[in-house]
Amino acid sequence: MSLTLADAIERHILALIEERGEAALQRVELARCYDCAPSQINYVLATRFSPERGFVTESRRGGGGYIRIVRSVEPELPQMAAALRQAPSGIEEAVALAVIARCGAYGWLTEREAQMLTGMVRRDVIGLPLPERDLVRARLLAAALLAVGQGR
Repeated sequence: MSLTLADAIERHILALIEERGEAALQRVELARCYDCAPSQINYVLATRFSPERGFVTESRRGGGGYIRIVRSVEPELPQMAAALRQAPSGIEEAVALAVIARCGAYGWLTEREAQMLTGMVRRDVIGLPLPERDLVRARLLAAALLAVGQGR
């Protein structure tokens, strides 16, 4: 199996985080290292190092600006549910799936619960147009996470 450019960049950043506890790098230098456009670095950061996946990314612009990425502290289940309910425009399916995966990684969900929630948040199941679909998805997932948390 060959690595995509995004996979290679992700592995590089993850290795820095494992080694140093964080990755502090310059977008332009990383793009030069991988012979790609800085926008490709932005794509990797947005899709692979998001809060939903357990990362905090700090970006400084100008004067040789840098990006700092660290693993976020594990939140509590009620805090995560509250954040979902308060999302002003709801959440997209991909974000919901990342939240479910993260909850599973924390041991908050059994494999079966994660499968049930995954089925519940799919766009074809909710069957509403945007933006209502994303709002309903966020509320459903928040309520389900709270219910699972109370049962433990």
